[in-house]
Amino acid sequence: MTAPRMGAQEWGLLIFLSLLWGGSFLFAKIAVTEVPPLTVALFRVVLAALTLHFVRIVTGVAAPRDHGFWRDAFFMGLLNNAIPFSLIFWGQQAIGAGLASILNATMPLFTVLVAHFFTADERAGWPKVIGVLAGMAGVAVMIGSEVLAGAGNHIAAELAVLGAALSYGFAGVFGRRFRDRPPLVVASGQLTGSSCLLLLPVLLLDRPWQMEMPSVRAMTAIAGLALLSTALAYVIFFRILKRAGSTNLSLVTLLIPVSALLLGVLFLGEVVELHHLAGMALIASGLVSIDGRLWRILGRALRPA
Repeated sequence: MTAPRMGAQEWGLLIFLSLLWGGSFLFAKIAVTEVPPLTVALFRVVLAALTLHFVRIVTGVAAPRDHGFWRDAFFMGLLNNAIPFSLIFWGQQAIGAGLASILNATMPLFTVLVAHFFTADERAGWPKVIGVLAGMAGVAVMIGSEVLAGAGNHIAAELAVLGAALSYGFAGVFGRRFRDRPPLVVASGQLTGSSCLLLLPVLLLDRPWQMEMPSVRAMTAIAGLALLSTALAYVIFFRILKRAGSTNLSLVTLLIPVSALLLGVLFLGEVVELHHLAGMALIASGLVSIDGRLWRILGRALRPA
């Protein structure tokens, strides 16, 4: 079986997806100042699910009627939304966003390992392992060493974020079973499942009916989080997964910090420092290694005539 590869279109979609998910940090930063994190997560997936179902109906795409699809969609929603969202939000009560980002950037490594043991066409080789490690180092360098100062002080919180990264890794591999389904159908099904799964925890823990009405600014941020960083993002997510496989898709986690930094420069007036550029260079080298083309070119060049 041929291993999935990344073409120019897949790389373009991956970069666009990283911008959408990088922008989620901007939206979430505004939203969580007024709305509890789990409630933000619920609003995010519910609004995104309703939007995608509306688009599906308008475009004439029928919803699957088989129970097997909805069983898998709910499980995908559990792995890709409900579990990681809950673990990350809980963990970030004790650790900073920078350390959480570094821990979350281990997702490609987990995906490589899960794909190696549970797939036949995405086996882990040294180029992938070297690339993932280089990319993770780049994320750590780009964010800055100061965020690691508190590493180890909140083991449970750090393990929670690592658990979220592991869940994302399993989600990427589990999602391969949807390859024959339209991305719009899979995305709307997954978000429907995660909406149902998050509803009870929000009702029990956050009790949103007791909250004050959020400001227009916060509601606009939640809308951006749902429509751009979730609805549109997951259609692209499943399109890349269908074309390029779970390991290649997981590279988006390494690109998200870069996208978030660039968006911060553009919209928040943040400054790019030397360690940011060094981190980006390491991430780029990791992506080149995982892509495999450079290794193939070098192999042909060094092969005896």
